[in-house]
Amino acid sequence: MTKTAFLRPRSAPAEPMEPLTGLLRDWLPLQRWFAGKDRPVTDLAVLSTTELFPGCLHVLVHAAHGGVPAPGGATPAGDCYQLLLGVREHPSPRLGKALIGRVPDGRLAGLTVYDALHDPRAAQLLLERLRRPGTAGPLRFECDGSQQVPAGLVPRLMTAEQSNSSLVYGDEYILKLFRRVQPGVNPDLEVPGALARQGCDRVPAPVAWFRTTHPFRATLGVLQPYLRNASDGWTLALDALAAGDDFTAQSHALGRATADVHLALSSAFPIGAPGENGRTAAAMTERLTAAAHAVPALQPFVPGLRAAFAALATCDAGPPAQRIHGDLHLGQVLRAGREWFVIDFEGEPSRPLSERRSAHSPVRDIAGMLRSFDYAARQRRPWRPEWARRCREAYCAGYAARAGWDPRKKHGLLRAYETDRAVYEVLYEARHRPDWLPVPMAAIERLAVRGD
Repeated sequence: MTKTAFLRPRSAPAEPMEPLTGLLRDWLPLQRWFAGKDRPVTDLAVLSTTELFPGCLHVLVHAAHGGVPAPGGATPAGDCYQLLLGVREHPSPRLGKALIGRVPDGRLAGLTVYDALHDPRAAQLLLERLRRPGTAGPLRFECDGSQQVPAGLVPRLMTAEQSNSSLVYGDEYILKLFRRVQPGVNPDLEVPGALARQGCDRVPAPVAWFRTTHPFRATLGVLQPYLRNASDGWTLALDALAAGDDFTAQSHALGRATADVHLALSSAFPIGAPGENGRTAAAMTERLTAAAHAVPALQPFVPGLRAAFAALATCDAGPPAQRIHGDLHLGQVLRAGREWFVIDFEGEPSRPLSERRSAHSPVRDIAGMLRSFDYAARQRRPWRPEWARRCREAYCAGYAARAGWDPRKKHGLLRAYETDRAVYEVLYEARHRPDWLPVPMAAIERLAVRGD
């Protein structure tokens, strides 16, 4: 009998696993999806462990970034992360990059732990769990009964940089596992499901999903159809730039698709609340203050950026607040044939889940896409600001043709939301990709001085 046979199905609260947490404390900060790279991990606690199948543990861990417990014994500030850990005596050499380490003692003593998403066998067994509704400890596996997912689909782990992890099965389905987990229903399950019920065909509908009930209720992963012949907007834009091609027709069509999704969202989630520009401007100013403290390069531009937010507080309310995408850019859209599709409704993972599920101005999504055109135009020298300007104009024109209102005529709103997005980008790049920092800083300088 192998040592893995001694693992027993269990659920949280987990027994003390200090040897495992010692390994994870070194491994977690090195992962692309770890959100606390600029903050030291002061404590790491296993919140739950569940044996999905022999040799594979589902683990939720809490990484604390402050050692002093909150009043009343609450969990210190930090984040909860989802891990699928393979546990073997002798892992395959092909799992080299996925290895975390050998556990020195405890109930896993002598076993090697690795990221199980890199293991094709574990990935296939995970799909089997999703194909058949059921439970494993606190985990709940559910599906759309009208959809039949075939067995035996070959998995491959996507390697693109992202804040979660995704497995593609046989070029038929894609499973997104949320690495940073927060209490509540994840919008990437909630929104596509609601849009599917509205008959919106711009968004792939959920086929299966799983969630947990402990230590809190949360969505853990979503399986959706994989658009195998699609190309993402970012790749298409860069290809057009490299070839010296125009991208305005595609941008116009993308604007129409964005409006289609916004109209479907307003029907699926009938909120229709008026915009609260004063409160929004205050929140933007607060984020700017925090970002300038973290990234000193922002500080000379703070007065001009504050002026953009102050102008928002006094301009017209604009379109009603509604559910939106929340993190829209060229990497979140796919083009298959002549049609655009919108994916990844999780929103900005750094924001609280309650904020991501609340109503916002649709201008926020529009601003995100406009910033993405600017990013694309600055990927190689000479920079192509005129290319970005034409794409921005075409996108807004396409949006106006479908939505019935023109974002370009909401200058105060658009400038403020674009500024807020650029501030977010500066903070993100400073933390994760310092070499990219000049891209949003160029926008910061433009928005602080002219605002166009």
